[in-house]
Amino acid sequence: MSLRPPSPRDARAWQELQTRNRAWLSRWEATVPPENPYTRRLTYRELVRRGRREASAGRMMPFNVWFADPTTQESARMVGQLNVAGISWGSLCSANIGYWVDERVAGRGIIPTALALAVDHCFQVVGLHRIEVNIRPENAPSRRVAEKLGFREEGLRLAYLHIDGGWRDHIAYALTVPEVPEGMVNRWRRIQSAHSV
Repeated sequence: MSLRPPSPRDARAWQELQTRNRAWLSRWEATVPPENPYTRRLTYRELVRRGRREASAGRMMPFNVWFADPTTQESARMVGQLNVAGISWGSLCSANIGYWVDERVAGRGIIPTALALAVDHCFQVVGLHRIEVNIRPENAPSRRVAEKLGFREEGLRLAYLHIDGGWRDHIAYALTVPEVPEGMVNRWRRIQSAHSV
């Protein structure tokens, strides 16, 4: 499993994933409110350009999630996305992370691994202090990802994000550097080892 910055050459794989997972993702993916005339759904190439611009400005780190199945010995393929967004510096040093995964590989530990890698990168390399993950209350699988990695539930954010045609409540989860002194990847490996015994 690896995280890679989006590239224009990934456009076909991204489009295939989006098309095949449309029903699976529609309940969770952010949408553009119709009353907002200044935003529209971007094409993949536009998303790549915007992501690069935002990354250069230190406000975002977009990643595509890649996975090579060891049981089939296939080469790595794109299976989702993870974005570190809303990066704030100064006295806050915080960001939020959002993610999605292909329904075909959901439940295989790919997103917890991706989230662990991203948290370690944010805390150990980038220098952030706090990471938030905001999840719809009814998205039990995504909530389990945050909870099993030790994210702390902080409360309900009312009408937080526009999703699937309306403003949806989200549960806020957060984590700070002192809460993962061993690193998130090490924590995740320890959790996996405990469950495999």
